[in-house]
Amino acid sequence: MTISFCKFHGFGNDYIVIERENIRAGLDQIDLALSICQRHTGVGSDGIAIIDRTPAGDGDFFCEIVNPDGSLAGFSGNGTRCAVSYIYYKGLWHEPTLKIETRSGLKNYRLIEEMSPGHYWFEAEIGHPRFKSSEIPIATTESLDSVIDLPVVANGKEFLVSGINVGNPVACVFVDEFDPMWRIYGRALEKHEIFPERANIVFVKVVNRENIEIKIWERGAGETSSSGTCVSAAAALSALTKRTGREVAVQTEGGKTEFIWRDDGEMLITGRADLAFCGEWTA
Repeated sequence: MTISFCKFHGFGNDYIVIERENIRAGLDQIDLALSICQRHTGVGSDGIAIIDRTPAGDGDFFCEIVNPDGSLAGFSGNGTRCAVSYIYYKGLWHEPTLKIETRSGLKNYRLIEEMSPGHYWFEAEIGHPRFKSSEIPIATTESLDSVIDLPVVANGKEFLVSGINVGNPVACVFVDEFDPMWRIYGRALEKHEIFPERANIVFVKVVNRENIEIKIWERGAGETSSSGTCVSAAAALSALTKRTGREVAVQTEGGKTEFIWRDDGEMLITGRADLAFCGEWTA
């Protein structure tokens, strides 16, 4: 049996989008992710986005994000944007706004521009950030309303870690310059015992009040060229710690994402998603 899919990417952060009804009964989505995401023996991606057309709740669709290691993500900014792009590309939706249910709640998407079929810009309302240690979660000796510059030792080096949950747990380390060994440190921090559910690790360099640059080590995926949740986490923590304002352009290896943290607490990100190709996977 084959599974129809389309592969999209958001600034190089790539996801294989599949409709739930195209996955045969009995095929575990974890096993599917482990095989299809492989770069050398599969299609290759930073995860799969599985779309349900009839979600429970207020959404128009439900999107499940599965990481390459088979773990589930509460939300993926780029992965869900890729799923939304698929929905428009396949003609499953035609209105300018779309509501997507995720494991971390309802996300609202607005189509800004269709450059050509399969190539889109969207603005997305992705929810409110959470800062309490229990909500991130980070295992601290006592409950904290926010976790800012917490000393954490990994791979023999001390890091000052700031935490946030933006649908997934994220830990940010503010740096003056990016260490050439950041990938090694990211891998060690991701699985540090202080993060009971592991964490996305983001190294953040503040350029000025309106611009930051980041390097991303993503939970369950490793190094990625972009990540909507990591972009949002870095920007929100930069604003919370007064390093920047609440409107920030975030530069990743893959491109620039615009972020706004509204006064009502809602986070908005503006980014693109592009079709790479569609195909059939034998499973």
